Amino acid sequence: MELPALITLIDERSAALRDAVAAAAVSDARVPGCPEWDLNDLVAHLGAVQLFWAAAVAAADPSGPPSALGNREPVGDLLAWSAGATDRLLAALRDSSAETPAWAWWGRSSAPLTVGAVARHQVQEAAVHAYDAQETAGKAEPLPAGVAVDGVAEFLQVGVGSLGAWPHRPARVAFVAVEGPAHILDLTPSGGVLDPAAGGDAVVTVHGSASDLVLALYGRVPFERLTVDGDQEVLAQLRAWSNPD
Repeated sequence: MELPALITLIDERSAALRDAVAAAAVSDARVPGCPEWDLNDLVAHLGAVQLFWAAAVAAADPSGPPSALGNREPVGDLLAWSAGATDRLLAALRDSSAETPAWAWWGRSSAPLTVGAVARHQVQEAAVHAYDAQETAGKAEPLPAGVAVDGVAEFLQVGVGSLGAWPHRPARVAFVAVEGPAHILDLTPSGGVLDPAAGGDAVVTVHGSASDLVLALYGRVPFERLTVDGDQEVLAQLRAWSNPD
């Protein structure tokens, strides 16, 4: 997606999180996807994350994290503060370009260190946490198709691709979305590689909606909720490796 589309999705998913929190019966309800947090913690987390990446985008320096972060603790009304944090990130993105260099934690992966890659990941950050808030409020909704279709590849390239050597027997895993995209992940001592050039059969194939695939990869729903053909132990290993908490 182009940067303006990513900016729109960040805005929409962040607002969806706040709407779900505002509609929840209590703000201290525990979040199933992040059981150590309540809804207030979830809002504070996303706001702090967005303020961090606003600073990283503005710094345009891929050599290290931004040094001038300012205060990232909530002040005043929590939801109003959250909206302000989102606005800071969106403004920084709009003032930049997709190709502008930016520091990011995924330097070991094949994803670029650019503002476009930061925006792409922030779509997933906001979307998954919006789902967390909706689930906590008892009104979980699937991730929007525009978010979820790219979310599988983003998780595999950035999240898995940053983890280093696969600690188990080499394996090939296929993720097939109902909406059409399919992605192959090779897990080897060299790490996780998305859509490798070499051929070969997958030891396990996972079929489902793009939303369910993303939510399973992020540990929000069990892989058993999807259609799995092949070695399910590999999926259990992948879940534990990529979601260590």
